Amino acid sequence: MRALRRFTVRASLPEPLSALSTLATNLRWTWHPPTQDLFASIDPRVWSEVGGDPLRLLSVVDAGKLEHLARDEQFLLKLRALASDLERYVQGPRWYQRRQDEITQRREHGAPDTPLPTSVAYFSMEFGVHEALPNYSGGLGILAGDHLKAASDLGVPLIAVGLLYRSGYFRQSLSLDGWQIEHYPTLDPRGLPLELLTEPSGLPLLVHVAMPGDRMLRAKIWKAQVGRIPLLLLDSDVEQNDEDLRGVTDRLYGGDQNHRIRQEILAGIGGVRAVRTFCELTGHAQPEVFHTNEGHAGFLGLERIREYITNDGLDFDQALTASRAGAVFTTHTPVPAGIDRFPVDLVQHYFGAENLVPGVNTQRILALGAEDNPGMFNMAHMGLRLAQRANGVSKLHGEVSRDMFRGLWPNFDGTEVPIGSVTNGVHGPTWAAAEMSKLLGASEADTQTSSGFGIGSFEPVTDAGLWELRSTLRGRLVDEVRRRVRESWLQRGASALELGWTDSVFDPDVLTVGFARRVPTYKRLTLMLRDPERLRSLLLHPERPVQLVVAGKSHPADDGGKALIQQIVRYADEAGVRHRIVFLPDYDMSMARYLYWGCDVWLNNPMRPLEACGTSGMKAALNGGLNLSIRDGWWDELYDGSNGWAIPTADGVNDPVRRDDLEANALYELLGQQVAPLFYDRGEDGVPTRWMSMVRHTLASLGPVVQASRMVREYVETYYAPAAASAQNVIGEGYRGAKELSSYRHRLRASWTRVRVLDSDLVISGSSVPVLGAPVIVRARVELAGLEPSEVDVQVVLGKVSHDSDELKDIVSSPMSYAGNGNYEAEVPLPHAGALGYTVRVLPRHGLLATPAELGRVVLAG
Repeated sequence: MRALRRFTVRASLPEPLSALSTLATNLRWTWHPPTQDLFASIDPRVWSEVGGDPLRLLSVVDAGKLEHLARDEQFLLKLRALASDLERYVQGPRWYQRRQDEITQRREHGAPDTPLPTSVAYFSMEFGVHEALPNYSGGLGILAGDHLKAASDLGVPLIAVGLLYRSGYFRQSLSLDGWQIEHYPTLDPRGLPLELLTEPSGLPLLVHVAMPGDRMLRAKIWKAQVGRIPLLLLDSDVEQNDEDLRGVTDRLYGGDQNHRIRQEILAGIGGVRAVRTFCELTGHAQPEVFHTNEGHAGFLGLERIREYITNDGLDFDQALTASRAGAVFTTHTPVPAGIDRFPVDLVQHYFGAENLVPGVNTQRILALGAEDNPGMFNMAHMGLRLAQRANGVSKLHGEVSRDMFRGLWPNFDGTEVPIGSVTNGVHGPTWAAAEMSKLLGASEADTQTSSGFGIGSFEPVTDAGLWELRSTLRGRLVDEVRRRVRESWLQRGASALELGWTDSVFDPDVLTVGFARRVPTYKRLTLMLRDPERLRSLLLHPERPVQLVVAGKSHPADDGGKALIQQIVRYADEAGVRHRIVFLPDYDMSMARYLYWGCDVWLNNPMRPLEACGTSGMKAALNGGLNLSIRDGWWDELYDGSNGWAIPTADGVNDPVRRDDLEANALYELLGQQVAPLFYDRGEDGVPTRWMSMVRHTLASLGPVVQASRMVREYVETYYAPAAASAQNVIGEGYRGAKELSSYRHRLRASWTRVRVLDSDLVISGSSVPVLGAPVIVRARVELAGLEPSEVDVQVVLGKVSHDSDELKDIVSSPMSYAGNGNYEAEVPLPHAGALGYTVRVLPRHGLLATPAELGRVVLAG
């Protein structure tokens, strides 16, 4: 018989054990080994069977066992100590509060420090906190989860917002011929570490979002507690919803564009309403800053504009100014194809009646998402136009983003496009093996320090001790590989009688290379198969063998990606190599930990520069793994020649087939001629001394800088604090700043087309032959078309020019002084040797602009 309906019943705990419920539902346990150890001690066998999930443990463990523990004073002592520790962690001051106190003290003594915001809202389409809450697909979600954990450790007052997917992301298995098969489990929120937000009557609190045809999309709000951080997840599975609306939050990244835009409307507009409801319910401070992690939730800016129009009587431009000031937008894509785009007609369908965000003009909404194709609405363009501050996720990605989006700031140099960068980081306590953290002295407290990883006690660790630990972690990975390979073959239809060979898959003493990630084309999953025989020779080398573990999921609609997986699987199925190369299906956080802990080398070979950041190699580095990677994303800035290997790139080769051939050859050469020989170069004690030197250097040099705590501190100091200050400047005194800046923009709009540089002249002082550093005088006459001199910046711009182009490069800009009657003058040193050029330009100037390029307006001479 089939069950008519599934539901989860939580265990009833004896009163002395009631604190177990608090420990189990606060996801701090996911990165707190003492709490994990306590739950494991309840019943080690059951703990292993439920995958280390406290709620599942409590729901299936024998009731008699719990009654016995309720009388066990030693257990109760540990329980009370951990409950008290959690309370101190959640309530006590941490880095953020101490930083705020320092700023307050300095401000009292007249220092111009910017106060930190009292609350920040963080929106993301997915959150990868732990496999016990399977609400993620890949790197974006894991990054968001690590952001929350680090914010919690630092005490940052974040409120996180997303959607709750009833089937999460798909589970992956393989067919007999190696084709990816998707399974969508049904998740019961009551069996997850979630709390339903309710009204005083006990009924669920609902968020309402208007849909076309006078319909209403309703969503419940579930709260996950991630340490100090509340994570609000909206769930459309509400009985009052029409059936199609009830399924809006059924799957992550599933469905067609109509389904996708409904999800993004709910995440953005519904998400803001959920935050408001939560803050009113709990007394939590309303956010001063709204951070959009990628463009999916970008519609949140429209809801904030509606609030200012409806609640405060501002017009659209004033509301846009007020909303932008406190908004931060992070882009994660390095290619236009990765941006969410919707047909304009579809956006018009949802926003045209103007009842979704009442008072916000539809044409103004469409203009926010405008791009070169007039038929498409671009979510990244809207995100950039709705946020005063934006960033990419590595230094290289910041450069790529400035180039990709420079069309929004025409006639500005690429370096002036107002998109910065904060290199992603990973949450050390989550991803470093407990033994590694213990050996190196790392702890949760280290996330509040500048080091971020406990390198202080690193030096006394001997090479032999560190090598022994690395070998232990590798052995643990080998055991997991064997278990998963056998399980995969059973799922594919093999008989247990023919799987004896899986007991000898992999060797705990062989150089182990890991490659695990999503499977879009640019990540080049099959680059390692470019020359199958050459790979075979590396795997089966008689003295220096290599073993390769591969994992990853392809999007269900991406048959090209599935075909790449099938190529790997078919190669790994061959009897001659299957003990040295495996593909493990169903890559998730539980598998990832074993890979990061046990792999000696982490391989990454994307098509440069298409990897925005790519944090998996950071997690391997925290465990002493060495990176072997194309210089893309984070590796481009942190590779130093001694912490791994950089795969050379075939820059300038436009033929993708030839480029792949060249870079695959470089990969084989590095593995065979440098990596493997170094790993197997052992001393008399069996320890590879030179290899361990690189491991030590990796732990010491990368350990501090790849931490999510470093990343979150950068966001606080470089983005959140300035955004909060900007918001206060435009909102204070009855929105005086917003009204002034809006009025200024109106004046610019009326005058800008008539602003001109009428003429200019450059005079070389002294010698007729200019020399580097010599002063030159530049004069210009400017028509301001009714604008005041104080409302513009007139600048001289000098830069290098080539023999065949007058395009300025490596520019240096300097302000020109107003000399009356439209005349400007500046004396500037020549900044470069060689062929130089100059121009004069006019920029808007207002104290509430974050950068001169913010409005995208510039007038150039000539």
